[in-house]
Amino acid sequence: MPIKLVGPVMMAVISSFINGSTFVLQKKGILRSRSKGCSYLTDAVWCSGTLCMIIGQIGNFLAYNLAPAVIVTPLGALGVLFGAVLASWILEEHLNILGKLGCVLCCSGAVLLIIHAPKEVAASREEFEERLSDPVFVTYIVLVVLLLIALIVWVAPAHGTSNIMVYVAICSLLGSFTVPSSKGLGLVAPDVFTEGPSNTRALALFLGLLGALALSILIQFFFINKALESFSSNIFEAIYYVTFTSTVIFASALLFKEWTALTVSDSLAMLCGLTTVCVGVILLRISQEALITWKEKEARTKSD
Repeated sequence: MPIKLVGPVMMAVISSFINGSTFVLQKKGILRSRSKGCSYLTDAVWCSGTLCMIIGQIGNFLAYNLAPAVIVTPLGALGVLFGAVLASWILEEHLNILGKLGCVLCCSGAVLLIIHAPKEVAASREEFEERLSDPVFVTYIVLVVLLLIALIVWVAPAHGTSNIMVYVAICSLLGSFTVPSSKGLGLVAPDVFTEGPSNTRALALFLGLLGALALSILIQFFFINKALESFSSNIFEAIYYVTFTSTVIFASALLFKEWTALTVSDSLAMLCGLTTVCVGVILLRISQEALITWKEKEARTKSD
């Protein structure tokens, strides 16, 4: 890994741990407020989780502007790991042997990703503007917007509380706007603040990216809390990580073409690392169901 990426990677790791506590604290606040019969918006624990989310997102914003998205996003697996451990303590969501194995795989995959991280693909504001108008990327964004409208307007009201994938899909697809907007702001901001309002083209792009980032984060925030009201924080965070990471890497590959900076061996190593991380997260996800299955088998054995 290039030395200049050490700082951004450390920042991404710290942000991942902070983000890992977000869902657990918000879930705890929702449960506390439900038992009290009041709104979770006034609960101190839920507010602390929201504060962690803000701090974590600021850290991610800085990391995305200093390192490629293909390395920053997968490191979010460390947040899933920390969230699983924290949930077993605060929410008493048991972490069995499969869950612990998933944690080990997440760490191993993250180390592999860090070692074979690509060098940053340099880009100027002009290059960024040109890439935004690329027909392939524009087509992808239009399809994502249409899919989000269908999910939010029609699917979520009917199936959101019974199928966790509805809320996961909405939050993950929004990553196609969140991460590219964050990196784009970092490219456009120097021109805006050095040249001032006289550069109307840069200012318009800056405001557009800022609006897209703010809107996508607010919608994500709303549906994350909707999901936590109905589903386990461990289950949601694990599935959300895999789908969010996939959409972000795909969108970043289309827009920034960061994979072009990798050699064949590094590309294979990154792919193996990402696969290892995803398998670890899936093991974290199924660990609760496996616990129930084992208990049933034990009960049957005793009865026989």
